[in-house]
Amino acid sequence: MKLWYWPLFALLPGVTLGMQLNHSPALAISSASFTDGGVIALQQVGPEPECGSGEERTPQVSWKNLPQRTQSLVVVMFDPDGAKGMGVVHWLAYNLDAASGGLDEGAAGQSSEIATLGPNSRGTQRYRGPCPPAGDNPHHYVLTVIATDLPAGSLPMGLDRQRLMEILHGHTLGAQSLVGRYGH
Repeated sequence: MKLWYWPLFALLPGVTLGMQLNHSPALAISSASFTDGGVIALQQVGPEPECGSGEERTPQVSWKNLPQRTQSLVVVMFDPDGAKGMGVVHWLAYNLDAASGGLDEGAAGQSSEIATLGPNSRGTQRYRGPCPPAGDNPHHYVLTVIATDLPAGSLPMGLDRQRLMEILHGHTLGAQSLVGRYGH
């Protein structure tokens, strides 16, 4: 294939030949409670002896480089290995102020001025710490932060994961996830 036309692209304004013009960094999240691919600490685990006798504190999570127009955030913690592969919702926190930069450990275990919580898989509107069956392979807990164009406080209380995702359709601006593991 001849490339005689290659220099012509250089003369066209706005043509970057695969190079991205927008150099803004991508949405990034981190947690002091666990690293991506790391083990979740007992502070986040369920308090029952069969869970490992943890403290059931929400993990710390930070975010930066939010997409333009981000007004609020959603945090979802989901165990795809739970319920024999059907998945378990551990945490639905929404109406989070995007400007806050993150959540402290233990800060959003229940609905408050910081966050509105939706029901976990047990039907309670609170954080539910990891609790895989004893002897099971370690489960994977996917912590996802979703940037939205919805104003903080605009979503109603009590949204389950399915309904929340339906409402977010068309309002998400970006997302990023961390995966922690836990088993005992």
